[in-house]
Amino acid sequence: MKKAEKEQIVADLSKKLTNAQSLYYTDFTGLNVKRMTELRRRLKRAGIDYVVIKNTLALRAVNESGLVGEKLKGPTGLVVGKDPVTAARLLTEFAKENEDKPAMKGGMLQGKAINNAQLKRMASLPSREQMLADFAAGMQSPMAAFVGALNGLLYMFAGALDALKSQREGA
Repeated sequence: MKKAEKEQIVADLSKKLTNAQSLYYTDFTGLNVKRMTELRRRLKRAGIDYVVIKNTLALRAVNESGLVGEKLKGPTGLVVGKDPVTAARLLTEFAKENEDKPAMKGGMLQGKAINNAQLKRMASLPSREQMLADFAAGMQSPMAAFVGALNGLLYMFAGALDALKSQREGA
């Protein structure tokens, strides 16, 4: 590859990294072309990029984007995405289906390094939509209980008025 091509690849990856929330490093050793294509398709559907690039170029792009990357060893694929939970979940699910391949090497989340344990913990989080739905349900339940209590008070008041009316009619 010529120097100009390398510089263009680094510039493109650096641009992707500045817009991304998460960057995960994977070792794709043991995946055949069919499985790699399937992984790329799943990630692409979720708006996540999977880039295979030489380690020196990847490190240069990471450093140019303002992050401080660690030295990479062996074959490395970069997972670059805006939604860190979705990317972690897709990688973890794919690895479970394919004998723990690609293997996770670690990554970066909002500029800070994360390890495999943190990545797996993030993959177990519910999706953003699920968390928002849970939050809305949590906010709604106290209000619903308050409305129910007020409704009960109104029924009690109406019953008391009815009893008072029937008492006065009888007297």
